[in-house]
Amino acid sequence: MSEPSLRITEIFYSLQGEALKVGCPTVFVRLTGCPLRCQYCDTEYAFSGGDWMTMTAILAAVDQYNTNYVTVTGGEPLAQPNCLPLLTKLCDDGYQVSLETSGVLDISQVDARVVKVMDIKTPASHEQDKNRWANLQYIGAQDQLKFVICDRADYLWSCQCVQRHGLDKQCEVLFSPSNEQLNAQQLADWILQDQLAVRFQIQLHKYLWGNQKGK
Repeated sequence: MSEPSLRITEIFYSLQGEALKVGCPTVFVRLTGCPLRCQYCDTEYAFSGGDWMTMTAILAAVDQYNTNYVTVTGGEPLAQPNCLPLLTKLCDDGYQVSLETSGVLDISQVDARVVKVMDIKTPASHEQDKNRWANLQYIGAQDQLKFVICDRADYLWSCQCVQRHGLDKQCEVLFSPSNEQLNAQQLADWILQDQLAVRFQIQLHKYLWGNQKGK
């Protein structure tokens, strides 16, 4: 039986730019392919192409870096079925693993040890109708939900969503300004004015390296 393989866009070492481990040196495994076309996407190069790599080769590439943190991202990593055994194998090897997912595909089979950072698509993303609300039942206290906010209407929609579903009682909720679409200070001011129980975040890697690939 042949070894499981995945199509990989890149494997690189950088600082975690978002979520719980922001600032920590991390290995990123970026899988190829995505069913969405969010208007603000900054990784369109991961929609296609990439190279097939065996699980052994992927693990060897990750192992060359001196860090305990691994993030599996995309594209949409769960679009490849072999993402699930990759996540489990990384956990088995002792890594602290996070998964960056758009939330439009089923997350119920993701290894319980993996920290899920799941997007909820806002109206301005142009992919709001793809949200898989059933996934919320598989989000636990260790996980995070992320809203990328493009304008005031997105902000108000996101506030209503958090309140309606009680998301801030379920896990940490992240509000992020869409890069070059919403002023970061403006979003911070809105959050403080409304005394929201959410975590404001910016994309650290964008401030350090811009849109440079592999950072």
